[in-house]
Amino acid sequence: MKILSVVGARPQFVKLAPIDRAARAAGVEHVIVHTGQHYDPMLSDVFFSELGISAPDVHLGVGSGSHGVQTGAMLSQLDAVIETHAPDWVLVYGDTNSTVAAALSAVKLHVPVAHLEAGLRSFNRRMPEEHNRVLTDHAADLLLAPTAVAMEHLAKEGLADRSVLVGDVMTDVLYATRDEIAGGPSTLVAELGLTEGAFQIATIHRAENTDDPLRLAQIVEALGALSTPTVLLAHPRLVARAAEFGVELERGSLRVHRPLAYQDLIAAVLSSGHVVTDSGGLQKEAFLLRVPCTTVRTETEWVETVELGWNVLVSDPAELSSVVSRPAPAATDAAPYGDGSAARRVIEVLSA
Repeated sequence: MKILSVVGARPQFVKLAPIDRAARAAGVEHVIVHTGQHYDPMLSDVFFSELGISAPDVHLGVGSGSHGVQTGAMLSQLDAVIETHAPDWVLVYGDTNSTVAAALSAVKLHVPVAHLEAGLRSFNRRMPEEHNRVLTDHAADLLLAPTAVAMEHLAKEGLADRSVLVGDVMTDVLYATRDEIAGGPSTLVAELGLTEGAFQIATIHRAENTDDPLRLAQIVEALGALSTPTVLLAHPRLVARAAEFGVELERGSLRVHRPLAYQDLIAAVLSSGHVVTDSGGLQKEAFLLRVPCTTVRTETEWVETVELGWNVLVSDPAELSSVVSRPAPAATDAAPYGDGSAARRVIEVLSA
């Protein structure tokens, strides 16, 4: 059997790692196509080397651009890639432009499509990610859901007959990374002279938070006003938007740092006292590491993190200070995202 994985953004590389490992262990031929949607080395290349992922077989190099330009650039190349490699499955990951482009290309070529992380819903139709994931779910032949809630969403949309609950592959790689770095120091703590447990890790990158000059300025001001240091891991898109709008990122207790390699990120989160983010992946990683999280959004796909008390949604940046300083939530041993063996289940389902 041959699987062709299409990835292009940081969260997808993390999801790809256990899939690639499980495919190799099962003797499955695995072709990796990197669209180049994330092209900064700290958001791309470092994940392949650090997580032991096979080198991409194809690199499209699409780079940045509007949704239409980026998706179109991928489509213009993916048809030929899929036809050349003739896979049994095209496997797409998550909710990016790379995801919807690969799904559309494969469907038009009558090649079976499997969607990993299917069924997630924010129910916010202003989010480009929501359009990508809904369109991909309805186009795909097989929906690989990470949670019971995702399975419920798919059933409500009439997709139950092609849905399978496999668990969350990001849990696989996070648990493995956590165990690998257990007890080791955080390079970020050493580099910035931080005190363990007395700082926040922050990431802000979604369009609704970065494309409005006033909202971006309010979020940055609120982060800078927190009583303990906040390290903002600044995505290139955020840096560009801040420069364009004249928003100074370094202010008050806010310290700006380049994105971290995955192991360094997990070590930093473990050493922190809190996470502030608008990232779907990081809010879930914070929960799995049992670090309290505040999400600067009106909704989340990972509702379990909120229901269990480890994540609080904040739409008004003025509320950040009080929410970030809230007491720690009650301990829980709940495992809504699986036991760390989702990738093996994915390969078994695709091989059946």
